[in-house]
Amino acid sequence: MDFKTDFIPLTVQPQEIEAYSFNIITEELGPHPFTEEQYPVVQRVIHASADFDLGLSMVFHRDAVRAGIEAIRAGKNVYADVQMIQSGISKPRIEKFGGDVRVYISDADVAAEAKQHNLTRAIIATRKAVAEQPDGIFVIGNAPTALLELIRLIKIGEARPSLVIGMPVGFVSAAESKDELAKLIDGDVPFITNIGRKGGSPVSVAAMNAISLMAERG
Repeated sequence: MDFKTDFIPLTVQPQEIEAYSFNIITEELGPHPFTEEQYPVVQRVIHASADFDLGLSMVFHRDAVRAGIEAIRAGKNVYADVQMIQSGISKPRIEKFGGDVRVYISDADVAAEAKQHNLTRAIIATRKAVAEQPDGIFVIGNAPTALLELIRLIKIGEARPSLVIGMPVGFVSAAESKDELAKLIDGDVPFITNIGRKGGSPVSVAAMNAISLMAERG
């Protein structure tokens, strides 16, 4: 396919359109600070958002991509903060290695406990996920309180995530929660985040899917 054309014919297959998009991203992004293993994650985040500034704001723990690949291949579960992320993640690639994609924010026991303690359901759902698998993969794109609770549990030694993808979007505590995650840069918990208010479920899903694709391809 000629990637120099100004438009894509309606008969072109999705994978060709994706390849065309990736070529455009690489050309327009130009020089960047990301490593060879980090760049496919950034590329898919930009592809999902059409936002180069968001992509360039991403922060990677030194072990994030490698640790994520290893965790998927080890059959670790993926815990999402909201159903939108659960729906967007490629479950077959996670299930291929024995893992599952789970979300607990709408569970009746989570809602009841959140009401009893006057806490957000995202906090209680995070506690439930950590209790089930402290070293699972956590993908948070909507609820800053979920990310802040996960960070608290990491600091007190109750959570030992194999990977945290924390890119919640919003105006209340979103940027702050990601700043707190970024402070763990010298620690042992691998993470991917971004700086600022931007983020959300689509870009968090894109990051997770990029890593699961690398895990599948070997």
